This record gives sequence, C-alpha cells and structure tokens, in this order.
Amino acid sequence: MSYVSFPPAASSETARQHFAGRLSFETDCADVAAAFADKETGFIVLHVIGSHEAYAKRHVPGAVHLPHREITETRMAAWPKDTLFVVYCAGPHCNGADKAALKLAELGRPVKVMLGGMTGWADEGFVFASI
Repeated sequence: MSYVSFPPAASSETARQHFAGRLSFETDCADVAAAFADKETGFIVLHVIGSHEAYAKRHVPGAVHLPHREITETRMAAWPKDTLFVVYCAGPHCNGADKAALKLAELGRPVKVMLGGMTGWADEGFVFASI
C-alpha cells in the first residue's frame, strides 16, 4: 500500500462535509476577481497588513486598508453586522489574514480568508491598485 492510499480516502459524505467546511472559511483570488468583474458587491475586501504607505503602493483593487491590529467593534460599526468580509495579507508566509479573520469572527462578523493573499493575486496575473 502506498503513502497515497494509506490511510484510505474518507467516505464521500465525510469528504463532502470537509470540503464544504473549508469553502465556508476560504475563497481564492480568482473568485474575488471574478466577483469584481461581475460587479458583485456582496462583500468587503480588507487589506489587513502593513502601513498606509505600503497599501498606497500596492493592494487588491477595491480593498479597504484595515490592519488586523485595528479591527475593533467600534471600527467595524461602519458596516452592517451581516457584511461578509474577505481578508488577505501578504501571502502564504503571512498569518495576518488569520489574525484578522479570528478578530472578525470574535466580533460576530461573517468572514473568509482569500487564499494566497497578495502573492496569490500576483501569481494569478491580476493587476494591483495604488493610490
């Protein structure tokens, strides 16, 4: 038996539950870009890392700069309670998106992490915005 087949694959129902669960926590750069292209406005993208100067130089178009350290109940009051937030950071080597997602969840806010962050956005060939 190979390392691929041992342990055996989960049942289809267990796999369905697992992957549906993951998708309720995560989205990816291509889905965010497609939503922007379709003018979908059902979520807010948060750039949760770095200084304002770094954000001004390069960020996902339409993203709001809100470092995870500044996510508070008072700051989030700017949006309705049911607003879905999509958070991203520098990339797979950064846990800023997870820190932001945790804070938002603790505040009772719907949240997903954009897999890949800025690295993923660049890898997909999507254009960054600047101010």
